Amino acid sequence: MSFDNLLLERDGASAVVTINRPQVLNALNSPTIDELRRVALELKRDAAVRSVIITGAGEKAFVAGADINELAVQRPVQGKEHALRGQHVFDLIENMGKPVIAAINGFALGGGCELAMACTLRLAADSARLGQPEVALGLIPGYAGTQRLSRLVGKGAAMEMILTGTPISAADAYRIGLVNRVVAAGELMTEARTLAHQLAKSAPVAMRYIINAVNKGYEMPFDEACQYEATLFGLVASTDDMKEGTAAFLEKRKAEFKGK
Repeated sequence: MSFDNLLLERDGASAVVTINRPQVLNALNSPTIDELRRVALELKRDAAVRSVIITGAGEKAFVAGADINELAVQRPVQGKEHALRGQHVFDLIENMGKPVIAAINGFALGGGCELAMACTLRLAADSARLGQPEVALGLIPGYAGTQRLSRLVGKGAAMEMILTGTPISAADAYRIGLVNRVVAAGELMTEARTLAHQLAKSAPVAMRYIINAVNKGYEMPFDEACQYEATLFGLVASTDDMKEGTAAFLEKRKAEFKGK
């Protein structure tokens, strides 16, 4: 696939997607959102890809936000459609069925923070800053930021971040549960690739069901979510990967999962 605003690299069973607009701190304009949609669908379909990393070009920004030039001219109907398009693309990333790691190498603001939250796991450079500063523009988050942030860090912390619009440090993001790890900036991609390769060795069907169970079950009443989990457990018990995984354990060898 060819892109104007993204770089796509294959790294064994992992793929690295880089948002490549460093001249505007990797801001998300409509063409970039559409390219993210295309790459998410491609990687979802590609059985050879078992894990994905998303990062930003340059050293300053993961994604510094949405393109303000586009936002400034939108009217109510356009604004709603714009938000729904972004939400749809981020939903594709969240539900790709394989782990997606956000390697947050700098500013992750507005749409950038929302993109990171749509990823399965988040690794942040110690120099990164994350936030939802839309209120300073007279706006609110539109790519599901009000919803994912509150689910990740709790209502109180989310309210404070969104109402003040003040970005927080990587250390504070880790403290409130917004990111999974904080690493030295120079080691971020090495750490992300190591994690991606580790995840790529796991059983693909089980990984897909785990992501599905957590994402879908989180929105259900507990009893219903447990029933849903049990259904997925039953389905995964019929896979060749389950037979291989249990046999490898009993035979004291490494499993070779095929995704079947």
